[in-house]
Amino acid sequence: MIETIKNEWFSNIRGDILSGIVVALALIPEAIAFSIIAGVDPMIGLYASFCIAVVISFVGGRPGMISAATGAMALLMLPLVRDHGLEYLLAATILTGVIQLILGVCKIAKLMKFIPRAVMIGFVNALAILIFLAQVPHFVGISTLTYIFVAITLLIVYIVPRFFRTIPAPLIAIILLTAVVIYGNIDLRTVGDLGEISKTLPVFLIPDIPFSLETFLIILPYSFALAIVGLLESLLTASIVDDMTDTESDKHRESRGQGISNIINGFFSGMAGCAMIGQSVINVKSGGRGRLSTFVAGAFLMFLIIVLGDLVVQIPMPVLVGIMIMVSIGTFDWSSFTYLVKAPKSDATVMLVTVIIVVATKDLSKGVIAGVILSAIFFVAKISKIKVTQLERKEKIVFQVSGQLFFASVESFVEAFDYKIKNQHIVIDFTDAPVWDDSAVSAIDKVVVKYRENNNKVNIEGLNESSRKMVDRLAVS
Repeated sequence: MIETIKNEWFSNIRGDILSGIVVALALIPEAIAFSIIAGVDPMIGLYASFCIAVVISFVGGRPGMISAATGAMALLMLPLVRDHGLEYLLAATILTGVIQLILGVCKIAKLMKFIPRAVMIGFVNALAILIFLAQVPHFVGISTLTYIFVAITLLIVYIVPRFFRTIPAPLIAIILLTAVVIYGNIDLRTVGDLGEISKTLPVFLIPDIPFSLETFLIILPYSFALAIVGLLESLLTASIVDDMTDTESDKHRESRGQGISNIINGFFSGMAGCAMIGQSVINVKSGGRGRLSTFVAGAFLMFLIIVLGDLVVQIPMPVLVGIMIMVSIGTFDWSSFTYLVKAPKSDATVMLVTVIIVVATKDLSKGVIAGVILSAIFFVAKISKIKVTQLERKEKIVFQVSGQLFFASVESFVEAFDYKIKNQHIVIDFTDAPVWDDSAVSAIDKVVVKYRENNNKVNIEGLNESSRKMVDRLAVS
């Protein structure tokens, strides 16, 4: 236990602290922007990012992953805030956490094994595109100086790590270029232009709403949607960070941790949140590996707001934009172009569909669910091919069935037999054909009945144990 705590918290102190500082600086404009999307005060997003990051650093299952307020969640909140107000959002956040905690206890993370690699690649690429598109309004068409500072930031973040790794390059870019802008009196858009930041800590409160069935029914649909999207994004991001760091994480603990963090977050005036792939990539690439990096990200975020608020609002947006553009470049799986050529057409199609739907709807859950369903359809189509071979053996006619017999292949199975045969001993051999469902048993019944109508003797052979049990239980003939 003590060894685990040392490994997860104190095995990379310098790297975790520095990377956490970088993430905290990158969280501020994102949290403010997501608050605006949700239709709430900027401090709601900042409080959420602080609470979730700090709590998840203790209870999460993926060390080094950053969780906070996110755009995908903010989009789902907008109708609730518009129609019922902030207090209902806070109550929905708490209920979101309760649902996630229950799903975590039920080990919902086991469903991750049903997400194909093509969907994962599509998910990552779609997020990279969304991260880039989110930066476009902050630098396109604003000023020539904006383009120059974005370009300088990109150069610093790209070149500095090749010669110097003691301090993360994004942190160097933020400190250096902010100083240049402040002391050079250069006119650029800053963090303060996004929204007003107040120097106050979140306080514990119970949402001021009627505690009634009507209220519960109002917030339940939003909470359930937020819970599912939050867990889906968190578990997928955890898998990506696993691959980046070549380590394993406890997905069940992460699911429970997301629930606990949102419950606490809701009582401290925060909007529901989940894992953030962009900030998680920044953290890992800046040297963050342990829980300390996530804790520092949340704690330093509040330190920046409360103590250094006047300085934080002067951070130029082009610098943060440049960092996030580099994150999007690093997140995108550039081998996908080779994958499109070499992978089976079905997998390539699934990846493209996932990307297109996520980017078009800005809803990660829709894209991932569509990708999983499409993969399932392609898989079913692939294994639904069944072959029936007719042989004659010692006064018997043997039909050898090969393939998977289930609802998608029963039509081909029934049509494959020659029903003109009369007065014969017929054997249907299922040695190479497992029987999977009631539709398959019904199809076998249909074939047997057709042959018996022509005065044939019919025997079923070669069924494996599970297929035999199913046929014995469900067969009519």
